[in-house]
Amino acid sequence: MARNLCYTGLILRSRPSGEANREIWLLTAEAGLIRVTVFGGPKSRLRAYASPFHSGRVWIYHDPVKDTRKLSDFDVHSWRPGLRELYERAMAADTIAETILASHGGGGNWEDALSIAETALDALALADDETCARIVMWFFWQWIDFLGLRPEFASCSSCGKATDRGAMLRFSPKEGVMICTDCCGNETKAGIAETSPAVGPGCRHWLETVHLLTPDQLFRHTLDKPSFREAHTLVTAILTEALGKRIAGWDHNSVNIK
Repeated sequence: MARNLCYTGLILRSRPSGEANREIWLLTAEAGLIRVTVFGGPKSRLRAYASPFHSGRVWIYHDPVKDTRKLSDFDVHSWRPGLRELYERAMAADTIAETILASHGGGGNWEDALSIAETALDALALADDETCARIVMWFFWQWIDFLGLRPEFASCSSCGKATDRGAMLRFSPKEGVMICTDCCGNETKAGIAETSPAVGPGCRHWLETVHLLTPDQLFRHTLDKPSFREAHTLVTAILTEALGKRIAGWDHNSVNIK
């Protein structure tokens, strides 16, 4: 069994381990999430390289007997210093990282998972505070689609009728689908309550459009504050059902749209 392994990876989290070492969590294209120990004090070059949101080629020594992993070398391709220059960028990046970690890296097809994460982080590194919120929303929607959880807006899942693009819909957390207003009165059948996320035409249009865009194209498609709130409530409801918990950073992101 090979002990020296090489991955294409992105550091999502770094935490102290013992008196001088650190543990990092990597999202890799080859093996998904990996936890690795970084040995060395504060002046260690390797420790400086192994910081959150750096990505590149990672060399790891795996001890199969103890089942431990040690960072041997890191050829950083993307440093993303901009994420540390603005508070909103840093908070948005942390939100993305915690969402990926909570969903176990997406559970498969890690190359695509890594691509989505890096695309969002590259855009965040240059974004202003309001655009940060939109980029996180873009990431949420792409991640929901990646997890196979994106609901369809074209028809009501309860009655099967095509939905009018100007009509209000509601999301059923119980079923993970969209329900038209005509079916919302039957809560037992539709799994709908008054607190279930509502999706208006502005929110729906933006979500259907943004799915096809890259983050650097978001400026072309504005989103008013009420529609942003609807989108945020919808995506976090979907993710909460999928992950079984709510991440604190999600709520921070919801207050940054103007």
